[in-house]
Amino acid sequence: MSMSDPLGDMLTRIRNGLQARKDVIVAPASKNRQRVLDVLEREGYIRGYERTDLEGGKADFQIMLKYHDGDPVIRSISRVSTPGRRVYSSVRDLPRIQNGLGISIVSTPKGVLSDAEAREANVGGEVLCTVF
Repeated sequence: MSMSDPLGDMLTRIRNGLQARKDVIVAPASKNRQRVLDVLEREGYIRGYERTDLEGGKADFQIMLKYHDGDPVIRSISRVSTPGRRVYSSVRDLPRIQNGLGISIVSTPKGVLSDAEAREANVGGEVLCTVF
């Protein structure tokens, strides 16, 4: 059975893993998910991730969640652009999350970037999710 929103599924797995205080969660691998995980790792919201190849040409990501003094580093993570409702933003209109304390992850022509990186590169694009 195919999944209608793979990125939303990964974000929900992260949210559930944080709520259950898990150290590592597993999510199916894809290039788009890997690019979002790269941004989360660069911005310090996760400790890292590893790709594990399975039989049949499939792969999984082992995502290592990050905690500070016992509290999750990610307080909220939510999907903005969904398969049924795409949300695009120009570089001038990129949303600021919690007055700059959080980030938006944006899919741009220059790759998947955080909102600060997109402003620096002067590109807009599809707002995938917000993290705080």
